[in-house]
Amino acid sequence: MIPAQIEAEIKRLSEAEKWPPGTIASQLCVHHSVVERVLGAEALRKGLVRMRPSILDPFLPFMLATLTKYPRLPASRLFQMVKERGYKGAPDHFRSLVARHRPRPPSEAYLRLRTLAGEQAQVDWADFGKIQVDGGERRLFAFVMVLSYSRHLFLRFFMSAAMGAFLQGHVEAFAFFGGVARELLYDNLKSAVLERVGDAIRFHPTLLELSSHYRYLPKPVAVARGNEKGRVERAIRFARTSFFPAREFRDLADLNAQADEWVRTVAATRPCPEDHSRSVADVFAEEKPSLLALPGEPFPAEERVAVHAGKTPYVRFDLNDYSIPHDRVRRTLTVCASATTVRVLDGPDAIATHSRCWGKGKQIEDPSHIQSLVDCKRKAREHRGMDRLHHACPSCKPFFAVVAERGGNLGATTVGLTRLLDSFGAQALESALAIANQRDTAHLGALRQILDQDRHARNQPPPVHLDFPEHVRQRSRAVRAHALSSYDSIRRSDADDIEV
Repeated sequence: MIPAQIEAEIKRLSEAEKWPPGTIASQLCVHHSVVERVLGAEALRKGLVRMRPSILDPFLPFMLATLTKYPRLPASRLFQMVKERGYKGAPDHFRSLVARHRPRPPSEAYLRLRTLAGEQAQVDWADFGKIQVDGGERRLFAFVMVLSYSRHLFLRFFMSAAMGAFLQGHVEAFAFFGGVARELLYDNLKSAVLERVGDAIRFHPTLLELSSHYRYLPKPVAVARGNEKGRVERAIRFARTSFFPAREFRDLADLNAQADEWVRTVAATRPCPEDHSRSVADVFAEEKPSLLALPGEPFPAEERVAVHAGKTPYVRFDLNDYSIPHDRVRRTLTVCASATTVRVLDGPDAIATHSRCWGKGKQIEDPSHIQSLVDCKRKAREHRGMDRLHHACPSCKPFFAVVAERGGNLGATTVGLTRLLDSFGAQALESALAIANQRDTAHLGALRQILDQDRHARNQPPPVHLDFPEHVRQRSRAVRAHALSSYDSIRRSDADDIEV
């Protein structure tokens, strides 16, 4: 595209000054094709140019009739049909002609939808890409709820779009607004609609429990009619452009804290789209008394999943392994998970509670679970040490391989590495193992030297390992004091013996 003043100058020089196209192009410093295009379009507009006959003209009635009957027919198939009837042109030129003559669907107009105060809210998920969490990659989802009257919005980020997060988003949104809209509008997502045939809708039973608890009406929009929930779509776009770009955060809790602050300040103080003279917060203050009151207790929003415990004392949930007591293996258990906690239930009994891990392939353990198994099986101690080292320091695997190739004692190596892990920590031992593997010095003495050198370089004292042998630990046992009166009786008996 060229500026309008250049286009007007081309027309003036051609018609008033009778300059040829080449002179116009050189004097105005534009390409000659630009001059030819402008002059050709002007001549076509005035009817001075007649369209050249095309080899498609004899086949044009057939092509238009076919496209009218089958508007979405591919140009490649239509080309074969016309070619069978004698068309000699090339497929590329034919494709451009089909695009020109294909019937366009009529443009659809939409009515502006208005709602009463407290009448409707709109809900949807938004995908915000991937983030690194606990050494793994997770997708970041945003739960968004918008009150249709005031346009006040609620924004909460989750690492999953499962039913548990869906319920938790509702519970926190209702608490944030201090009430519930009478009607909630959903897209046809699986957490809301399990099956739909025409107007017959089968809702998710858990969503029906939620709606019954808060006394609102769930209502899905029509299929492929995103315009019916345009308020939440615009709120998602607003969050993408105003809140999330260049946003730095430590973890999910920090991100949600920043989202709450943004909602209460930037989003709440913007002008209301229905009344630009007032802010969203002012209109929400008018709408809030019209919302339904909250029930006495919030809806239980934990995600519940049935899992099977195998031979090892772990259950797999959300790509991670969580430890359980060793006497609860080989049975079906229930995992109840929130955004921060994972509980394992055996019937009504909670047998394990862990902090939720959002990484992948992690092994989350309660030390008491594993220690009880080790106490029951003494032979398991060596395997336990190797398993612990494998998860804490991945570089120990090639280290053990070199030790085995050189005929080293794997048991002693495991004990030594475990002691170094307890003394120096996982991060320091992992770095030392990586250096030892690089230098091809796979023995405990080299590791200890690397660790001591690292501590000395950082001006830190050497660690003190207090793993005493059994006979030394026996000395530290508490001894009950003996009554001293017994020594008096011994003395009297000795005096009697001397007199005799």
